[in-house]
Amino acid sequence: MNDVSLVQPALKASGAFFVETVTWVQHWTDTLFSFRTTRDAALRFSSGQFVMVGLMKDDGKPLLRAYSIASPSWHEELEFYSIKVPDGPLTSRLQNIKVGDQVLIGRKPTGTLVLDGLKPGKRLYMLGTGTGLAPWLSLARDPEVYDRFDDVIVTHTVRRIADLNYAGLLDHELAQDEILGELIGPKLKYYPTVTREPFKTQGRITDLIASGQMFRDLGLPPFNPAEDRVMLCGGPSVLVDLKQQLLDLGYVEGSLASPGDFVLERAFVET
Repeated sequence: MNDVSLVQPALKASGAFFVETVTWVQHWTDTLFSFRTTRDAALRFSSGQFVMVGLMKDDGKPLLRAYSIASPSWHEELEFYSIKVPDGPLTSRLQNIKVGDQVLIGRKPTGTLVLDGLKPGKRLYMLGTGTGLAPWLSLARDPEVYDRFDDVIVTHTVRRIADLNYAGLLDHELAQDEILGELIGPKLKYYPTVTREPFKTQGRITDLIASGQMFRDLGLPPFNPAEDRVMLCGGPSVLVDLKQQLLDLGYVEGSLASPGDFVLERAFVET
């Protein structure tokens, strides 16, 4: 019997966490994996939000990190996209989970990457690096996104081609989905970029924006704060640069309290 199952009653009584069961695990590379869990009917969240996820330590205390929820708000399961850190307190253990194992899921989703933080617009750009793709996986499967925007562009910048996880889903599978395909097909554009290997779109997303290459490749006009809304999620350094690019163009950062032209959330360095 594992530690988590031993403490389920106490955890549920505390009201801080749900105890959920792992239903699927996918190891993409030696540094990246995804997993899904059951979802308590009481958990409500908006696509793009994050939640605390973790395991119980041997001393009976929870070990938790923030994870963006990669599944859309309507889905019956919860999906997460994670890095693996060999000596990381959490991911060194979390990467070994198997179907049937149990994990802790926080009861209070939060975060700024939600539609209501943005003013209405014509196009929605979701710019992500690494596991910063996770919130876009949620939003790209949410019908409300396509109700609000004419074009939905998901970018994913990684170091190596093998790190372009979910490429098939975003490139063609969603467009062919029985339920969502008709809504998503004409609107979703996927733009993968690779920084350390030869690839059809090579380079940092900031450089591809600055040079105009991204817009030429997509067949879309350059950023215009009157029409284009932007969401950012990735490593701290690229976020600083992306945010400055937008500010220089006259973009205003938004929030739930005061919707704007762009919102951002750093990609959590799960350890």
